[in-house]
Amino acid sequence: MEFTAKQIAQFIQGRVEGDENATVHTFAKIEEGVPGAISFLSNPKYTHYIYNTESSIVLVDERVELEHPVKATLIRVKDAYESVAKLLQLYESSKPKKTGIDPLAFISPSAQIGKDCYIGAFAYIGDHVVIGEGTQVYPHTTIYDGAKIGNGCLIYPNVSIYHDCHIGNYVTIHSGAIIGADGFGFAPSPEGYDKIPQIGIVTIEDHVEIGANTCIDRSTMGSTYIRKGVKLDNLIQVAHNVEIGENTVMAAQGGIAGSTKIGSWCMFGGQVGTAGHIKVADKTHVGAQAGIAGAVRKPGTTIIGSPAWDAKGFMKSAAVFRHLDEMYKTVSELKKEIEILKQK
Repeated sequence: MEFTAKQIAQFIQGRVEGDENATVHTFAKIEEGVPGAISFLSNPKYTHYIYNTESSIVLVDERVELEHPVKATLIRVKDAYESVAKLLQLYESSKPKKTGIDPLAFISPSAQIGKDCYIGAFAYIGDHVVIGEGTQVYPHTTIYDGAKIGNGCLIYPNVSIYHDCHIGNYVTIHSGAIIGADGFGFAPSPEGYDKIPQIGIVTIEDHVEIGANTCIDRSTMGSTYIRKGVKLDNLIQVAHNVEIGENTVMAAQGGIAGSTKIGSWCMFGGQVGTAGHIKVADKTHVGAQAGIAGAVRKPGTTIIGSPAWDAKGFMKSAAVFRHLDEMYKTVSELKKEIEILKQK
């Protein structure tokens, strides 16, 4: 499919500078531009690429000032990154979706499969599973007895959804993710550790995305909750009875310990870990590799470090830490001088 600069500008509410009839049929990074491609520029450090890019159209922030003429047609927008995201969503939604049930899939006679679904080869659909309309289940995925999955979901290969878990509408789950494995619950006894049965479930609400190899444990009782709009990166561990609030995002390799409650609109960097049974307020921003040892009560807080604390204080301390060896030498010299003065 081809689109003109004029059509694209109308869709993203932009302003064309150059040939409004210039056409594109693909996307490319600005430094790898080719004729017929659309690129974007939002980071100032990439500005120099715009003068030589071969892309036919470039999305540019309104505030970007260019020092030289460019041969590409420009579309000025308030936020180039947001605009290209909208275009990529449009591009993705225009792709034909798979439908139909592969003859090599196993589906229990008691399962309910909605209209226009796709069930790939070697997928397993257990007893009394309910799958909504337009959901795609790719090969080698296993959905255990009693699980319920909403409309328009995309479940990639080798996903495991354990028994009785609930998945909302328009949820994407990437390969290798495991939803509803047992929480880590053991009681010490004289003979070792007795397993505490995990009889709860996992509830994932609408418009959630779960990254590859991420694990979300079922609750001991009740439910582990992933609320509406949450986005979890790859390789994240969410323990039993956790609740992650609406529209919170977490980068890869994070770990959320049991019974922790994360607020809405939080942002966690990579490798963030939390203690169990704590609450983190709404709109908390957490720097990479932070360890949250206690509750964060004030909404809008930014923290970093391990144990995590106020980001400004951490940065000031980090600046001092770089000079710690010099300070140690100075203190040692002062101690020697004090001893000499005492002797005198």
